[in-house]
Amino acid sequence: MRPKPPFGEELRARLGPVTRVRRLTSSPRSRVWRAEIGGSTAVIKQVVGEADADLRFRREITALRLAARADPPLVPEILATDPGPRILVLEYLDGGDPPEDWRVRYAAALARLHASANSSDAGALPRWSPPGPGDLDAFLRLAGDLRVTVPPTARAELEDVLNRLGLLEGDSLLHGDPCPGNDLYTGDGVRFVDFEQAALGNGLAELAYLRIGFPTCWCVTATPGPVLHRAEAAYRTAWRAATGTEARGDLTDACVGWLLRGDALVQRAGRDGTDHLARVTRRDWRWGTATARQRLLHRLAVVRDAAAGRADLARVGDLAAAMRSRMLERWPALRPVPSRRP
Repeated sequence: MRPKPPFGEELRARLGPVTRVRRLTSSPRSRVWRAEIGGSTAVIKQVVGEADADLRFRREITALRLAARADPPLVPEILATDPGPRILVLEYLDGGDPPEDWRVRYAAALARLHASANSSDAGALPRWSPPGPGDLDAFLRLAGDLRVTVPPTARAELEDVLNRLGLLEGDSLLHGDPCPGNDLYTGDGVRFVDFEQAALGNGLAELAYLRIGFPTCWCVTATPGPVLHRAEAAYRTAWRAATGTEARGDLTDACVGWLLRGDALVQRAGRDGTDHLARVTRRDWRWGTATARQRLLHRLAVVRDAAAGRADLARVGDLAAAMRSRMLERWPALRPVPSRRP
């Protein structure tokens, strides 16, 4: 039997009786229901799973409260919480089908979300963590496994990227998993849900999702060039309107960072320290709309193209191009990732 939400007496006394409960699709790390509570439709979410469940519960609450500063709203209202069973009761949002220009609206809303936190919120959430030396070593081992010669200065260029990402300034509210499906298109605009991985950092780490193909998501989606330019411009315009400043950071560096992350080839439950880049040469596996090799092939193409004309990333671009070519020689049946949202 499907579990029912642990809706305690204190919540019932505060919000009213619970009826017409319906389980909704969610990740293995949460349980979500739609229900009638006190005569109104609401969402009940329980954070479950491993030892970090309490942290994820607190992160979501904090992120929702920070994001609630935005006007027009960007997130559902918190109606009540129960820390014991890690329950959140949230405003129900009736999201429709994403519009044709969803990427542009997504990017503008993402900028507003990022701008809802600032330096005065330091310490409210964990800092965003960039890839590290271990990720770089694994990536260069993958090049060797593919029998691609690493240009002599490529490691130094990649180490410089890691240094720049590590020093990147910013106290933006990062969603942590800004995937298609965690964005809802309502009559009042875009709203975001599912903030268990929220962090503070530089927003370009998430704006890069549009270029690199939504790396932490089951639904990899490539963005056509003209649409990408419109979306990135919409982000920068919305950021400028919300903060009075220009968005700072390097999108190419952010994309290189996502390329190095082998953990971004598997769903979150599988991000356990395994070298997933090493696995790619032995076998392929499907996660959502694309396989691991398809994901990697797409990311290599993005970095190859983004590094073109960059003297400080010349050998990185060459390496990405060579690795992608070798993958296609070895696995010629690999297809591009989808360009339409599922």
